Amino acid sequence: MHAVAHGVDMVEVARIREMCAKHPDRFVDRCFTAGEQQYCLGRGRESEHLAVRFAAKEAVMKALGTGLSHGIAWTDIEVTKNDLGGPEIALSGQAATVATGNGIARWLVSLSHTDTMAIASVIGLGNDTSVT
Repeated sequence: MHAVAHGVDMVEVARIREMCAKHPDRFVDRCFTAGEQQYCLGRGRESEHLAVRFAAKEAVMKALGTGLSHGIAWTDIEVTKNDLGGPEIALSGQAATVATGNGIARWLVSLSHTDTMAIASVIGLGNDTSVT
């Protein structure tokens, strides 16, 4: 596998907290999958967990080269957990179509947050078909 694309994004936790306060259901349902909501909502540091997932979604869109366009929805990008509890990126819908078209087969992801800031870095990996 080789790196095809990289994206990074940083989000202020207060911005996400404010969006949740102003538009609680609309914002959360529009931007986060049911699985992400189940993981984040109702636990300690809820805003930080949502913010770091929002940053990951933005980072993926940057790596795809699309931003929030080309029919990609926020919920086409999901932060999940692997068997060891580490973050993974799962794509669906148009985001998956664009990733495949760009030669991205899987993702590496790193997430970090404090009480004020959240950051995500993603690397899209492609299959190296030239190596035998």
